[in-house]
Amino acid sequence: MKKTDEKKSLKKETKKISQTEFEKKVIELSKKGLTAEKIGENLRKQNIHPKEYNKKISKILKEKDIYVNPDLVNVEKKLEMIKIHHEKNKQDKRAKRDVVRVSAKIRKLKKYFKI
Repeated sequence: MKKTDEKKSLKKETKKISQTEFEKKVIELSKKGLTAEKIGENLRKQNIHPKEYNKKISKILKEKDIYVNPDLVNVEKKLEMIKIHHEKNKQDKRAKRDVVRVSAKIRKLKKYFKI
């Protein structure tokens, strides 16, 4: 019985805030430059569990036109890094091909997400 008592004492209490406060907190964190996934992690660290609220974080951000698709952002960062490498190393044929390949991937993602 001692083990169950210890587990109960270790369990953290989740904070319950109103829906509007939750949305304000999400928008505040997004203005700091965090993605929807990182916002969720940050809120869980503050003992605020996003699943207890009606809306998903990404939907809140889409309503406020703040949402940025993380897939697209990651591919764009990758393209920038490849371009920087290609500028320094003009002889690298693989990098030249990767610039074209990743650019095509970005075009496909934009078409898929209707951006």
